[in-house]
Amino acid sequence: MTLRRTTVALLGAALLCASAGTATAAPDGLEPGDHAFVDVTAATLWVEPGLDRPIDAPALTNPVDLDRWNRNLADTEPRRWLTGKLETQAVLGSEVEVTEVSGDWAHVVVAEQDTPRDDRGYPGWVPVEQLVESDRFDTLTDTRPWAQVTDDRTWLTGSPTGARPLSEISFNTRLPVLAETPGAVRVALPDGSAAWLDQDAVDVYDQGGQPPAPIGADLVETGKQFLGLRYLWAGVSSYGFDCSGFTYSIHRAHGVSIPRDASAQAEVGQDVDVADLQPGDLLFFAQPGGVGNVHHVGMYIGDGKMIHAPNAAESVSIVDWQDWDVDEEFSGAKRML
Repeated sequence: MTLRRTTVALLGAALLCASAGTATAAPDGLEPGDHAFVDVTAATLWVEPGLDRPIDAPALTNPVDLDRWNRNLADTEPRRWLTGKLETQAVLGSEVEVTEVSGDWAHVVVAEQDTPRDDRGYPGWVPVEQLVESDRFDTLTDTRPWAQVTDDRTWLTGSPTGARPLSEISFNTRLPVLAETPGAVRVALPDGSAAWLDQDAVDVYDQGGQPPAPIGADLVETGKQFLGLRYLWAGVSSYGFDCSGFTYSIHRAHGVSIPRDASAQAEVGQDVDVADLQPGDLLFFAQPGGVGNVHHVGMYIGDGKMIHAPNAAESVSIVDWQDWDVDEEFSGAKRML
């Protein structure tokens, strides 16, 4: 999928090496008030430290192995167990503010994820080793063009030809651009290194630029990329979404900022009557009768159907939303565009 690509001039050899910079490994002294960056494909934020099980270990290391974690969670009950124990995730390069440090864990807020719970961002506990401080990455983020991953996943490599694969990263990852060739983009990484991405897997924007304003059909097309992806409570990456992580991430990919959680999403945007639903509108569900706190969200795609990430037993799928809503939990619809 391609949202837009702007042209960034090919830089000289000096800039190709400019990613080398100061990056301080988080375990050496993160303190409350520090700003750091996620240094793994996707960091998983927990409600509190020490809740994890042995099967969750692949998600707690640096680097992570999220495919192995998903295999460990192949059965529904181990996956459902995560409900209420995880807060959210943050992809590689996401900025966080540290609010507390306890042993090998840091409590952070994720700046890019809006929530009424904290004006600074979405809160949760993350292993310290998954964070890194880097003044240089911070500066590059504020001054360089940036690349956004539009493929479900793509590889960081050590060569513009795609040779020497380093690590796989997720849809919606945003990284500063150091240079471009006709087939590849060189990006800076939070740890002070650099790597290449396939040009066809990303869109590149000038500093301060954003994806073009979408129409609802654009949101639907992007959402359909993830049909069949297994649900993951707290997920905001192409390794698994929860219901609101799915709608949040699809909008973010198109430059549209909405809150992280379904209940907060239901409080913003334009109210839409059922008779006026258009593709891209969000459908919200509460308790039977559609009253109380919103607990689920899906995206209307037309012809009475919605795409959503249902629950731990299922995957991203398309359903007739009124047939699916057997308990009549529909509580309203919103348009975010």
